[in-house]
Amino acid sequence: MAGLTTGGPNVDVSLLYDINGLARHAPAGVDRAVALVGSYGIPLALVLLLLWCWHGTRRQDEARAAEAFAALVWAPLAAGLVLLVNVPLRAFVARPRPSAAHSGLDVLASSSGSGDFSFVSGHAGLAMALGVGLFIANRRLGLIGIGLALAEGFSRVYLGVHYPTDVIGGFALGTAVVLLAAPLAMALLTPLVRALGRSPRAGRLVRAKRRALPRPVDLAQPQTPPPGCRPHESDLAA
Repeated sequence: MAGLTTGGPNVDVSLLYDINGLARHAPAGVDRAVALVGSYGIPLALVLLLLWCWHGTRRQDEARAAEAFAALVWAPLAAGLVLLVNVPLRAFVARPRPSAAHSGLDVLASSSGSGDFSFVSGHAGLAMALGVGLFIANRRLGLIGIGLALAEGFSRVYLGVHYPTDVIGGFALGTAVVLLAAPLAMALLTPLVRALGRSPRAGRLVRAKRRALPRPVDLAQPQTPPPGCRPHESDLAA
């Protein structure tokens, strides 16, 4: 499987040089910003999206909230599973990093992984798993999450640490893990979330604090008007 193209004239290598070549014409501050956003900013933004979705889901009705919470729990679990699956996958494919096979690249970030292999991109797979998992819980926020995952994949090629096909493979792996295992995960997690919601203390994690409702008015009983609103005697005489 090391035969995944690492050299020669092909679209994968051409796109690598084209995207990474943008760094040569960009100010050094832009390169540092892309490295910082790709390594920390986008993953943090995805976590904040998950928390924001959790906050909004707590105010939904119980039936819809249970499934949404189950999806929010499944998203980070699936992301962790993607990273675990990627370890033997990288070792099996054994594709060297772009900088090991090509010269003239601007490598703007440190690479890490199983044997420092390239396929697939763990950053792209993790980001897409979070984005797709968020999409199951909330489509609007999920589209934002998927957009962030696409930006994460672009940054990995821009920084010169992955081929475009590494990123595409990461997207495919993250999406496949989330969607293929979602039926089983949701079947297991949804009852747990519902049981958690019935707990007096732990239930606060999955439901908002209920506001006190006004006391019902008994229309059969005569109502006493509040002070200052009683009719004047002259009005009654009229």
